[in-house]
Amino acid sequence: MRKLKIGITCYPSVGGSGVIATELGKLLAERGHEIHFISSSLPFRLNKVYSNIYYHEVEVNQYEVFKYPPYSLTLASKMAEVINEEDLDILHVHYAVPHAVCALLAKDMTERDVKIITTLHGTDITVLGYDPSLKEIIKYGINRSDVVTAVSYDLVRQTREMFHTDRAIETVYNFIDERVYQEKEVPGLREAYGIKEGEKVIIHVSNFRPVKRITDVIEAFSVVASQMEARLLMVGDGPEKNKAAEVSRKLGIEDKVKFLGNQKHIADLLSISDVMFLLSEKESFGLAALEAMACGVPVVGTAVGGIPEVVLDGETGFITPPEDPVTAGEKAVELLGNESLYKKLSVSSKERAQQQFSSFSIVEQYESIYKTALENEEN
Repeated sequence: MRKLKIGITCYPSVGGSGVIATELGKLLAERGHEIHFISSSLPFRLNKVYSNIYYHEVEVNQYEVFKYPPYSLTLASKMAEVINEEDLDILHVHYAVPHAVCALLAKDMTERDVKIITTLHGTDITVLGYDPSLKEIIKYGINRSDVVTAVSYDLVRQTREMFHTDRAIETVYNFIDERVYQEKEVPGLREAYGIKEGEKVIIHVSNFRPVKRITDVIEAFSVVASQMEARLLMVGDGPEKNKAAEVSRKLGIEDKVKFLGNQKHIADLLSISDVMFLLSEKESFGLAALEAMACGVPVVGTAVGGIPEVVLDGETGFITPPEDPVTAGEKAVELLGNESLYKKLSVSSKERAQQQFSSFSIVEQYESIYKTALENEEN
């Protein structure tokens, strides 16, 4: 297909949607497209210089007339500016609100028939969709976009049920860069974290919000620690951290739990891990689970949202009921205590990540979506 000029707007901080949007932009740039990120700060995964990736900062100022800084209005204005000045073909926004709505406003302000592609990641549907004051504007953003995608079939289902829409929504799974997320050796890393010979390592990666139920992770790990030598790496930060630390103290396992804060080199930490816990009460996809699987780390996850679409029960890990940390802990013990089972699930995890969620096939899927949107304009 011809090389396109593509604008991308996402939340640039730590989080699955920002990660996917940034990685998509990088891979599209490698395929020759011109990429323009439009956001309030430089996406944190944009850690390399590309000659065909540009960044346009949305500067949000405080004015006396506004009680809060007018981010949405400023974003729409910046989008319109970039659409006109850079002759964008596509504006791919991640999240229905405010990004899709801002994109539609920007399109109305410009002279170009830029195509609006909206990707739903979950929070804009499963949390904001329950707010009566936002429901209609979310529905507007979905219905007016040229193309809407969602990161799992379960999220498509929830969107239809929540907004009573027959709007076509295409499932496009998240992906990882296989060049980064792969099984590898990182000499000295276990020793650096004080992990003893033969000690099993459980890992959890998230933003530590209540929906991630990280206290369940601590409780599940206590089941493992009661039956074998084990260590828990808690990667991330957020409002539930202190509560999780308190639970680890109450359970008497605080010396076995390490809170590492936000980390950039997740693949290195996965290389020294044996099992991942992803025990969320809501999860539209579960990018952390896919990253783990690509590194050969089986996942114990909950039967919510898109997790069962990523983690196959008994094949690449185990699916357990939500809010049941004891069962999750027991499944991890079963896995870690059976060497042949562990090897089988580890190999299957890598194969599934490479075959079902390869970056090449997912990026091609997005390119096909862009092409179809533009062809509809020409027809």
